[in-house]
Amino acid sequence: MKRQIIDTIEKYDKIIIHRHVRPDPDAYGSQVGLKELIKTNYPNKQVFASGTHDELLNYLAKQDELTKEDYSGALVIVTDTGNTERIDADFYKEGSYIIKIDHHPNVDPYGDLKWVDTDSSSTSEMIYELFLEGQQHSGWKMSDTAARLLFAGIVGDTGRFIFPSATVRTFEIAGELIKYDFDRTKLFADMYEEDRRILHLKGYIYQNFIMDQKGMAYIKINQTILKEFNVTASETSQLVGVLGDVRGICAWVIFVEEKDQIRVRLRSKGPVINGLAAQYNGGGHPLASGASVYNWHEADEIIEKLKVLCSTN
Repeated sequence: MKRQIIDTIEKYDKIIIHRHVRPDPDAYGSQVGLKELIKTNYPNKQVFASGTHDELLNYLAKQDELTKEDYSGALVIVTDTGNTERIDADFYKEGSYIIKIDHHPNVDPYGDLKWVDTDSSSTSEMIYELFLEGQQHSGWKMSDTAARLLFAGIVGDTGRFIFPSATVRTFEIAGELIKYDFDRTKLFADMYEEDRRILHLKGYIYQNFIMDQKGMAYIKINQTILKEFNVTASETSQLVGVLGDVRGICAWVIFVEEKDQIRVRLRSKGPVINGLAAQYNGGGHPLASGASVYNWHEADEIIEKLKVLCSTN
């Protein structure tokens, strides 16, 4: 499969790479890391990384702005995105050929060519494996910029190598990436810096979350609370894991009210939750997923269904 992907990349002069909405470090790491790899090894190709830019990820990269006409004759590669509803793109179907590279469960087998590896810690780890294939058969070289991006993606999706998804292979790859020239200390500082606003909201979550007898916990963060702490909805992504430190919690959900929807962040220590997320315009990993609802009644439905998952676990 990796050989097929490289052969396909070599056929196209224009390549546009996409990732999922509400990006995280693995989304940017795999997407822009692949862009940098292709640019390094095929300097005559046009390569773009497109999507709505998240200012919180400025330390990693920024996104290219494209029009519908730019997709004419292009190869489209989508990384780190399990289903089409979560692709952050308006025109990805306008390309000539679509490749899917992902480590989420293959609930939506879109694309003309698909490489899905649910055993991989991250899609960034998969991109490194693609690099090794290219190195062996086409003389690919790794740039310092690409190494930094892939390392950030792996760190982000493994929770700094704490999650069970971090395998021996993950550590081997990380060990190879840190041989390249980038400031690892600064990267960690950029990824996990918490200012006073975020710390205050973290304290609010610890004081106000609700947990039932089965270990299901939740908290609702509405627009009033966001304004009180002067925190944006996107910035709350830094707090999705905080309830994982609370003894007795088996799964939790954080609801964050935006202008046009309510963002749903689901996490679990046991029950599989990506099926629940898929019922509400979302998806993700078995123990870490996201979704979207459009009123608090739907949020309450998720709470009740998560209670059932915890009670049967």
